[in-house]
Amino acid sequence: MHSWNIVFNTSIVKKLTTILILFVHSQIQAQELFVFTEPASNMAAGSMGLRLNNYFMKDTHTEKYNYHLLPEVMFGVSKNIMVHAEAFLSNRNNQLAAEGGSLYLKYRFLSSDDVHNHFRMAAFGRYSLNNSNIHQPAIDFNGQSSGYELGAVATQLINKVAISATASFLHAADNGDEKFLYGEKNRSALGYTLSIGKLMLPKEYTSYKQTNVNLMAELLGQTTLGNGHSYLDLAPSIQFIIYSRIRADLGYRFPLISTLQRTAPKGVVIKLEYNIFNVF
Repeated sequence: MHSWNIVFNTSIVKKLTTILILFVHSQIQAQELFVFTEPASNMAAGSMGLRLNNYFMKDTHTEKYNYHLLPEVMFGVSKNIMVHAEAFLSNRNNQLAAEGGSLYLKYRFLSSDDVHNHFRMAAFGRYSLNNSNIHQPAIDFNGQSSGYELGAVATQLINKVAISATASFLHAADNGDEKFLYGEKNRSALGYTLSIGKLMLPKEYTSYKQTNVNLMAELLGQTTLGNGHSYLDLAPSIQFIIYSRIRADLGYRFPLISTLQRTAPKGVVIKLEYNIFNVF
């Protein structure tokens, strides 16, 4: 097993704190469409979304970028229920190959709406199957690990600022014949995120054809319950919403703190999405 690495950049943390304060104190309606996490809000009932998730992650040992392609289809079953189905492909073995997939279900159980703000809460679950080799103790159900995740998410919208937080329990299974080699007690982990986004453009809505520009910062963390090893990542991103149905995201994820080994902890994420309304 490789040695643990600890990364902590105090200047980055100070900048992040300043950004968060500016977001929280801003008095202007934000999108609740985060790049790295799901908010408590759901897509419109009867709608379908098609998404291509592209991950370019730098391997810490080879210094090369691994490419992960995760095509995804999403359904707004009702105003309270949303379902995602996702496939996993990557070129980690020098050719693009299918490695598995996952199902994600979210149920919104609380919604409190006001004129310029609302608060929502939802429960979610994910089940992933993966046949790739297990190469890290960190659990990643977006293309790396098999297992399940159960959690809750709360989202507050205040004018043009959205704040969302999640907490979840993760349990890793074997990847087919690939055994989880990091100890039975380390199969389980606690996941936690904090996401803050702000609608930058347009300043005023005059037409649905206007392009929305959102800036956001997300904190993404995990702690293994067996040995207490953790990571905490920062993921700034920019997002474009075009004609209220096309979405393009560009984000970069990197570790602030890391005592939990990962082979490719940082890299670029590009997401492209198209939504179709009134499908069923």
